[in-house]
Amino acid sequence: MKKKIWIFTIGALAAVAVFYACKGDHDINIFTINQDIEFGQALDDQIISDTANYHVLDRGDYPDAYAHLERIRDNILASGELKYEDKFPWQVTILDDSTLNAFCAPGGYMYVYTGIIKFLDNEAEFAGVMGHEMAHADRRHSTDNMTKQYGISLMVDMILGKNPGQLAEIAAGLASGLTILAFTRENEAEADEYAVRYLNETDYYPPALGDFFVKLESLQTSSYIPTMLRSHPPDKDRLNHINEVWESLGSKDGELFVDRYQDFKNSLPD
Repeated sequence: MKKKIWIFTIGALAAVAVFYACKGDHDINIFTINQDIEFGQALDDQIISDTANYHVLDRGDYPDAYAHLERIRDNILASGELKYEDKFPWQVTILDDSTLNAFCAPGGYMYVYTGIIKFLDNEAEFAGVMGHEMAHADRRHSTDNMTKQYGISLMVDMILGKNPGQLAEIAAGLASGLTILAFTRENEAEADEYAVRYLNETDYYPPALGDFFVKLESLQTSSYIPTMLRSHPPDKDRLNHINEVWESLGSKDGELFVDRYQDFKNSLPD
């Protein structure tokens, strides 16, 4: 009986391996939704504890700033376009730093620098940036890419219950920055597309993300490249893609919410 069970297990694993190979990179993710959240929690713990590199804006001291940020997040979640709207925590954190950047870890843990908030001109642009980062988490780009990195061997180990500490090692690597939150051009294009889709179901001007990239690119010089530009390089094709998605959805107009966004900026420390 034990021999039959072992043969069945090997056969099942072989079938999974063949299925994995045939399906291709974009069709399978060996990590669970809960593991996405665990990885995000690990990174969040590291950021909160690393006060030398991350200056978290205290919620108690800046309740209005967090109220604005959470309102914009909730507007995007209310679009009805996010697959894991009710499964990820979608926690938002403001980092007090002049860096022009924002990022979203697996499981929906979002971090926005005061530098990028102050840099933008209106709430629609910011919602476009926020929607783009949320799309990376909702489309599970990080763990999709980690699946490609660790491959079928990790999936087999998980099925057999071998090396249970490997997931903890992956989480620790993510938290320490050893596992980079880097995305492919395909990831970036999909995040752009879904940011437009999210905003199209709100009152925001849907293609405002493109306006942000144009403004960001204007800062680039031979000696300076903004952080966000290094990880999200814009080009003509990318901007065209944003507009094409918008047009395919009917070219819906929307609001920029300039005055309301100014209130958000005024709620931040000088």
